[in-house]
Amino acid sequence: MSRYLSARFADLEAYVPGEQPQDMQYVKLNTNESPFPPAPAVLEAVNAAEINRLNLYPDPEGKALRQALAERYGVEVENIFLANGSDELLNFFFMAFCDEDKPVAFPAVSYGFYPVYANLYRLPYSEIPLREDFRLEPSDYCGIGKNIVIANPNAPTGRVISISEIEDIVRSNPDHVVMIDEAYIDFGGESCLPLVGKYENLLVCQTFSKFRSLAGGRLGFAIGSPALIEDLDKMKYSTNSYNINRLTMAAAIATIKNDEYYAANSRRIQENRAYTVEELGKLGFETLPSKANFIFTRCPKVDGGTLYQALKAKGVLVRHWDKAVIADWCRVTIGSREQMDVFLEKVREILGEVG
Repeated sequence: MSRYLSARFADLEAYVPGEQPQDMQYVKLNTNESPFPPAPAVLEAVNAAEINRLNLYPDPEGKALRQALAERYGVEVENIFLANGSDELLNFFFMAFCDEDKPVAFPAVSYGFYPVYANLYRLPYSEIPLREDFRLEPSDYCGIGKNIVIANPNAPTGRVISISEIEDIVRSNPDHVVMIDEAYIDFGGESCLPLVGKYENLLVCQTFSKFRSLAGGRLGFAIGSPALIEDLDKMKYSTNSYNINRLTMAAAIATIKNDEYYAANSRRIQENRAYTVEELGKLGFETLPSKANFIFTRCPKVDGGTLYQALKAKGVLVRHWDKAVIADWCRVTIGSREQMDVFLEKVREILGEVG
């Protein structure tokens, strides 16, 4: 680091995104992107006329996109907040609602950005351990008197908790904000969005990066009470008022109008997930039950780090962490059937090589 960096950030450990190597052609199963392109209507929406308007700022309120989302989810425009990817939304959550008097809690094994934001803003936080088999125990969060962030399905495990369990958490912490991060909800999970109308302190976060094939467009959104949305707006207009670009908004509106296309893709991914888990089981792998577009798996014959490195050498990228509690495991994005067959072929080769 340079000698100019503020001392308050000297010990900050930044989030490490999934690698995007350019040295060779890989089967990318490491960052939970969709294997399918956006719907054809999305390509039509990002047209020459829209590109020719790039000399003009986009609508800072994103009115047309918020209206489309409100109609899609049966809420009011005032319930919608737009962000440059769900990561920016998480940033605004930590910035707006957490401080020394309102600490934050999240699972000890979950999305790696949660502790990064907590440390960035020098917030007191609790990492609540998962139970056996990486289960999140809802009662651990009930009545704890803290802001709470829970990914559901959780990452990297893929496990879910029920709407009734989420409601228990929200209801028992009425003076604190509970954010449910639903980045992967559209791959077999059940959204807790119906609870938003009942609880002012519930904020539901979703993204266009996974289910809607727009990871490169950078768009996330939150649905919550108008009071919470107003708080998030204050953070946005104090940092970057034009946070969603014109082309992303055009693409997103077309995406919302083509839900059938994405639902069909989700069904294919869920089928490929079941197929991959079954084939890995034949090879002796243990895989957690997943409602996400990825699986969390391990093999008793080869440790997680070795498997990750061996797969990378054979042109397949998966995700691995050195953190002791999950070091034996790898997270594998579910791609097309062709991609999963390549992955399985390389796994068989590796197991043959290690004996």
